[in-house]
Amino acid sequence: MTQIYLVRHAEAEGNLYRRIHGHYDSLITDLGYRQIAALAHRFESIHVDAVYSSDLFRTRTTAGAIYKPKGLPLVTRKALREVSMGVWEDRPWGEVHRTDAQQLAWFNATDARWGVEGGETFQRLRERISAAIRQIARNHPGQTVAVVSHGTAIRNALAVFQGMSIEESAALDHSDNTAVSLLEFEGEAARVVFHDDNSHLPEEISTFARQKWWKQDTGALADANLWFRPLDMERESDLYRQCRGEAWLNIHGSWDYYDGDAFARDALFQWRDDPRAVSCVMLGDEVAGLVQMDIRRDADKGVGYIPFVYMMPAYRKQGLGVQLIGEAVSVYRPLGRKYLRLRCAPDNLVAQRFYRRYGFRKVAEAAGTRVPLDIMEKYIGH
Repeated sequence: MTQIYLVRHAEAEGNLYRRIHGHYDSLITDLGYRQIAALAHRFESIHVDAVYSSDLFRTRTTAGAIYKPKGLPLVTRKALREVSMGVWEDRPWGEVHRTDAQQLAWFNATDARWGVEGGETFQRLRERISAAIRQIARNHPGQTVAVVSHGTAIRNALAVFQGMSIEESAALDHSDNTAVSLLEFEGEAARVVFHDDNSHLPEEISTFARQKWWKQDTGALADANLWFRPLDMERESDLYRQCRGEAWLNIHGSWDYYDGDAFARDALFQWRDDPRAVSCVMLGDEVAGLVQMDIRRDADKGVGYIPFVYMMPAYRKQGLGVQLIGEAVSVYRPLGRKYLRLRCAPDNLVAQRFYRRYGFRKVAEAAGTRVPLDIMEKYIGH
């Protein structure tokens, strides 16, 4: 008998930023590394003969919890990748909901009609992932193997090995990050012993403990998926000025040193250079905030600079702000930037906690500014 432990990767950027990452090669989050440590503890007493993963960073890194302590090599297989999402790759879920609602509904329902340009079908995914796992089992008769893959891929593999059709597989649970399933193979016959077990994760580091999208009718705003559109700085500058002013007054408590004209001029220049530089954060049809990027600043240093991050008062402290950081990563990473950088008032404790929670660290204090500001930085390179 051959045992295959199927493991989903730890929390990665797509899970956190609510963006579509199939073959997109995203990073593990800070929480994800804590999940990896818990996974390593789970496998301490489990004998494993070989470890496989997809060739993407998030699975290779998660697999380190198993192969490194046991002194085993890691074998990567492209066939273990997540479903290819084609033209949806790295787009916010909220944007696809707005532009391609029917296809998104079919995807969420595991409907065989789902298919987007450049992507896979569920049938193709099922054939690919199940064939890859069967081949691994053939390569290791009588042994125990750990295979690290992705949520949708694992869900479809479990469906195949339980004899479920594409339509029937929609009834299967979603799996938490680093959740473990166990398959047993006797020749070509496969049996699912257990699936989607996350018992090694304390609630405080479970992705699912913080997200509610996988449950029905929760109405959780924290799981709301945002989308982004360019803010027209020639037609909508009043909105920009309103948000800048409110943010300044909220942080500093007075209008001292405030120069709204200078902020607006800078934003207009940046927007003319690249329309993505000033974007409206949208929740459905409502403006929920702004995010501004200075595409040219510090480009020679591999830095993506963010002059302004703003959420409307009604949407603060709802778990939405991290999606703005995800938008900045999506803009700057393809440009070759390795770091995000921004400035934050040291006495803005709410913002300081937010940025530190999501990987920013103080690297310096800004010189020559009208008010004290910390320079904070986050690594986004591989």
